Amino acid sequence: MGSKKRKAAEEVVANGARKLDDEEAEEVEVDNEAVIEASAVLSSFNSHFGYSMSKTEAESLEQLSRKERRYGWPLPAFGKSTLKWVGTEEWPLEKRISSDKVLPKILIPVSLEASEDFSATRGIKSKLLKHWLDIMKTSEASDFDSSGHGSFLSLCNTYQNILHQNKKPFYVKGSHEDSSIMDAYIMHSLNHVLKTRDVITKNDAKLAKHQGSATEDILSNERYLDHSFTRPKVLILLPLASIAFRVIRRLIQLTPPNQKVNVEHMDRFSNEFGAGIVEEEEEKTSSLQKCNDSNSKSSKPSDFRALFDGNNNDHFMMGIKFTRKSIRLYSDFYSSDMIIASPLGLITKIGEAEDDKEKDVDYLSSIEILVIDHADVMAMQNWSHVKSVVEKMNQMPTKQHGTDVMRIKQWYLDGLSKYYRQTIVLGFYLTPDMNALFNHQCFSYQGKVKLDCEYKGVLHKILLQVRQIYERFDAESILVVDDARFKYFTDKVFPKIRDTVQGGIMIFMSSYLEFVRIRNFLKSQDASFCLLGE
Repeated sequence: MGSKKRKAAEEVVANGARKLDDEEAEEVEVDNEAVIEASAVLSSFNSHFGYSMSKTEAESLEQLSRKERRYGWPLPAFGKSTLKWVGTEEWPLEKRISSDKVLPKILIPVSLEASEDFSATRGIKSKLLKHWLDIMKTSEASDFDSSGHGSFLSLCNTYQNILHQNKKPFYVKGSHEDSSIMDAYIMHSLNHVLKTRDVITKNDAKLAKHQGSATEDILSNERYLDHSFTRPKVLILLPLASIAFRVIRRLIQLTPPNQKVNVEHMDRFSNEFGAGIVEEEEEKTSSLQKCNDSNSKSSKPSDFRALFDGNNNDHFMMGIKFTRKSIRLYSDFYSSDMIIASPLGLITKIGEAEDDKEKDVDYLSSIEILVIDHADVMAMQNWSHVKSVVEKMNQMPTKQHGTDVMRIKQWYLDGLSKYYRQTIVLGFYLTPDMNALFNHQCFSYQGKVKLDCEYKGVLHKILLQVRQIYERFDAESILVVDDARFKYFTDKVFPKIRDTVQGGIMIFMSSYLEFVRIRNFLKSQDASFCLLGE
């Protein structure tokens, strides 16, 4: 970052902390209602979770999710001329219209020289922000403005649902862009967890001073309604343990030093998710550099090796708890602030809960930020797991789990928590399944924003003209369409393939379940074939 920009950023952090972060003074009791209202305006955290939604508004949001939404206010994506961000124009909540109309100003890439309020980081806890800026001083992306860090973070801070369908991943030589976006959603998640804890801690201190009237205060003052059904607030879904290792290491690094005096179970984490090395020096040699080593004799392409050369376990789940001075890895899910898991790891827990009534997954009932990173890799695993996990979220819990019911927020009790959950979907490309999930299972009342991509196309570059034949098959209903397609293949298509003398036939299946079904059929027919999956 240039000296002028750096100076401006440091002045904002040092002198404007109270403007940026209304929760900074953790031990100072604030009773001035005017101060509270002023800081709430600056904090998207307060404005988003402080709004009381009516059931009528929830019904209108539900109806909107069933039909195609209109997107407007297009803005250029940071550093990409062929891409633009578009957001929903239909705002069902009349109270939000005036404030949401100015959101495009926040999305414009930040310039510290021209912005006195540092809008990209407004609402971020000052200690957290200062630590991040200090880290970037020593990193390659030292310019906050030109690196794009602030642009995506400002988007996350709106608490809108986000679909980024063109994120260049680290395994396709996009390590800088991938790291920048990862930093943004980690910072947003950390800020959300720490602010949630600050609110509860302050209210606990106030109630402890007035124990005699505590019950009456809770019942009469909505600001003491600060609890949810369970503690976990952030869920980050990742496809492989090697990617989880990268995200959790960065999460620990971005946590302010005074809040990570002790990181528990680091050795176990390193052994199970990484290579058993805890030192920072291991980051100096990235997996991508290893893949580009000219001495490598692997037959696999470089992107495959960059993605799978690490720990490619796709069955994992970890709870992370933040205390005042420590980070506890492998904490019990109900005492965790964040859960980082693979879709397979979570779907296994969901299956166990369905089979055993003593078990449950109520820790998914109060998730307020859901991040689905590397969705393109999950699409090659089993997207139905992702869909099932999202369907299980924000449901009424089956047990109390030690929660103080007198302090649960009203919109939780009304069953409206899914309308407060922000979902961030990140991938290298878009599939119909990802689009369907975003359109029909992401309900944040703040609206939706997605990346609109303009592709030039490649069909005109194809030299060999390929004849395409489409065949229709009949199905009695949508419920039996998979069985009907399979029967048509076995009765009509396979006999032609089996009897032909022409080689070079490839059969493509759009889902893993269909892949397994066709594979088993070919085995039963003693057919000669090879498999290509994931």
